[in-house]
Amino acid sequence: MSNAENQTVVIVDQHLESTLDSVDASEERVKNLAAEIGFVEDDAYQLGYAVREAMVNAVVHGNGYSANKLVHFVLSRCGASIDILIEDEGQGFVPERQADPLAEENLLNQSGRGIMIIRAFVDEFSIERAATGGTRVFLRKSLPPGT
Repeated sequence: MSNAENQTVVIVDQHLESTLDSVDASEERVKNLAAEIGFVEDDAYQLGYAVREAMVNAVVHGNGYSANKLVHFVLSRCGASIDILIEDEGQGFVPERQADPLAEENLLNQSGRGIMIIRAFVDEFSIERAATGGTRVFLRKSLPPGT
């Protein structure tokens, strides 16, 4: 693969409102890019769903739907991979403090499974504190070899 094929190309770099419309738009952008570069339908759907979960976490849990807080959304392509960076302006999130969503006492909870779903649907996933004090998540999904 040449260096040109490994260059990162930023497709979207936006600060979005803390709304479910922003969640929907981000999911659609990711699914469209995935389909465009050759992901099979199931993989494109799963990546879109992972982004949806991460965006809901940023909008709802991070920013609390605040009209005064934005979500930074960056969608990039690097060769056969799609990278997504999502950063909220909330109080930050400590993954170690999250209850086990598979524990019997948590099975009927309305929330708490998003991170588990994201991890299942992407190849790489990380969570860290953003410079703003909020939470920054990174997701990467690559085309399977030979695709």
